[in-house]
Amino acid sequence: MSENSAFTKAKHYVESHVHDGETGRKGTVGPCITISREAGAGSGLIAEKLINLLSPLSINKNEEWAVFDKNLIEKVLEDHHLPKQIAKFLGEEKKSLLTQTMNEMLGVHPPLLKLYHKATETILHLAHIGNCIIIGRGANIIAASLNNAYHVRLIAPLDLRIKNVQEFYGNSKNEAVEFVKKEDAKRNAFIKEHFNKDAEDPLLYHTVINTGLFSLDEVAQIIAESVRIKFPKFYTN
Repeated sequence: MSENSAFTKAKHYVESHVHDGETGRKGTVGPCITISREAGAGSGLIAEKLINLLSPLSINKNEEWAVFDKNLIEKVLEDHHLPKQIAKFLGEEKKSLLTQTMNEMLGVHPPLLKLYHKATETILHLAHIGNCIIIGRGANIIAASLNNAYHVRLIAPLDLRIKNVQEFYGNSKNEAVEFVKKEDAKRNAFIKEHFNKDAEDPLLYHTVINTGLFSLDEVAQIIAESVRIKFPKFYTN
């Protein structure tokens, strides 16, 4: 799915669930599934397959589902009326202290802690609405106390993840190796810096799955069945 298409679906999801800033529920709040992942483990494709499995089984079949990954940043900007050029500062990549300080002094963006606070507000808002999958950005930690949240960690052997990145982005092997190493380090540092947690700690998740041992369809089926077992009230038998 393209980034524009994902954002369009996310926007439609929010518009269908929210009215004048309040959740306008037609039925019961659905599950929020968070996905933490190693680079190249297949999170985006699995998320789409997961929606296709869970949506037809939901008690409220007419309610929208959406995946929030890259489009989450656009949602944060929209929620808090921030200019689009700030998007690059809301990613998971760590900025140097000097860069942060200079940008804040020059008015390039508000203090990063304030920006991340806004992102946290948006993630919590989406999680409370339910029927969504939030990928990355510490969503599992932010939504840890919510009764409708289910947290997944996707891992895979390094060679497989490199191959997946090559196929998905059309990179050379060297480019894919560099991408995977950089993304893993960036994501782990983000969790450590903002939440003082270890992203690889299995106790942060309901389920940890090695996607190298299953097909993507099988991974989606495992998660879908686990969510149905955890939250039977949301689904038909």
